[in-house]
Amino acid sequence: MDKIFKINPKDNVAIALDDIKAGESFELDGAPLTARQDISRGHKIALCPIDKGACVVKYGYPIGTASESIQTGDWVHVHNVKTRLGDLLEYTYTPSFYTLPQAEQKTFQGYIRQNGKAGIRNEVWIIPTVGCVNAIAKAIEDASQKFCTPQIDGIFSYSHPYGCSQMGEDHINTQKALCGLIQHPNAGAVLVVALGCENNTVEQMKARLGEYDPQRVKFIVCQEHEDEIADGVEMVRQLCRYASQFKRESCPASMLTVGLKCGGSDGLSGVTANPLVGAFSDLLVARGGTSILTEVPEMFGAETILMNRCKDEKTFEKTVGLINHFKQYFIDRHQSIDSNPSPGNKAGGITTLEDKSLGCIQKGGYATVNDVLIYGQPVSQKGLNLLQAPGNDLVASLATAISGANLVLFTTGRGTPFGCPVPTVKISSNTPLSLHKAAWIDFNAGYLIEGTPMEKLSQTFFDYVLEVASGRRTKSENFDKRDLAIFKDGVTL
Repeated sequence: MDKIFKINPKDNVAIALDDIKAGESFELDGAPLTARQDISRGHKIALCPIDKGACVVKYGYPIGTASESIQTGDWVHVHNVKTRLGDLLEYTYTPSFYTLPQAEQKTFQGYIRQNGKAGIRNEVWIIPTVGCVNAIAKAIEDASQKFCTPQIDGIFSYSHPYGCSQMGEDHINTQKALCGLIQHPNAGAVLVVALGCENNTVEQMKARLGEYDPQRVKFIVCQEHEDEIADGVEMVRQLCRYASQFKRESCPASMLTVGLKCGGSDGLSGVTANPLVGAFSDLLVARGGTSILTEVPEMFGAETILMNRCKDEKTFEKTVGLINHFKQYFIDRHQSIDSNPSPGNKAGGITTLEDKSLGCIQKGGYATVNDVLIYGQPVSQKGLNLLQAPGNDLVASLATAISGANLVLFTTGRGTPFGCPVPTVKISSNTPLSLHKAAWIDFNAGYLIEGTPMEKLSQTFFDYVLEVASGRRTKSENFDKRDLAIFKDGVTL
């Protein structure tokens, strides 16, 4: 295996594929190269002199400027590179499309719901309208396990701290998130548990939810019941009877919706795991499926690539609004736009937000951007969608789920046990991580730098995801990790 990798012919840095010692020599593009310092796996080495103030180029795009003169063979990182990001920008639509090759349809074994959507799990969910009844929801879950049948994949309650003392957009976001879960096709049936005096009233929730099947969705207001747990358990018994009617059947891959997320990234995430997920997304879109790319702050510095892939000028303008809205969100709170990457990202070799963003958007592959969604908006367009949500792992993953993602593909170079209410597939950027945290990692993208061609590994990965969609459990499901993190912005009363 080579020890360094140049991503794009325009790059003036390469990636260390393994730890490099000072004095080690290599040949790249026919030219000799000697490391001047120790360089850890995932970090960058200069391929030529880079003057102070000149652009550092990776992925074929600037990831920052040199804060001091850099010599050939130098370690290139936060000590000698600074971001180029600044204030709000004006953009010009310059369309650039890539035609995806046609792909033969594949299938998975899913659950066809009465509204025509497909679920990949047949679970019964217990969802509180307010954090005050989290313990009640959990008690109902525990007492209801006896009603689980072979046709039901599990009975689960979810907890969150919201639903009261919220104002404006926060109040609406909580309702959107909870309604997105209530309507989710992975849930065969849902019990909504309310307290009775919260801001987020049952009447408001029903108005936000719209039409629903009372056999599939039931509500209980705890203050109106002498024994809310016993009565809630009886409702779950009825819901389990309803959910048990569904059975797995053959569904085309075009019915699958997948969320795309990265977290705990390292310098190899944009070389292996994220491009692998991008290749998967293209294979799914080519078959008529849907993918959702979010983490808007991790598009900063790479946003024009996505903008120029927008299907039309209206979608381009929505993408401009998506980017500048989130930049303004930072500015209004007197925070730096380039506050990312995290300490763990930097330790893994990511230097600037542009560096992280250019790696992050690899998860979107090459497909045309068909729509842009606000937080909590259900996906309605097939193909690649962009979604308004922050970079936070828990918040962003849930955001894709409440917009309709059946599962989340989650790439990582550092490792995490996290999972959201839908199956969360962990893809490691490197083989050592997949071996070290085998109980966390579902699929290893590190094979890409060990000689496995992308075409072969992406097909293997596509088939693996279809297995998950057909019932194969993810590592986070085995951990029973189902975190519910709703986006919060404003005042708490």
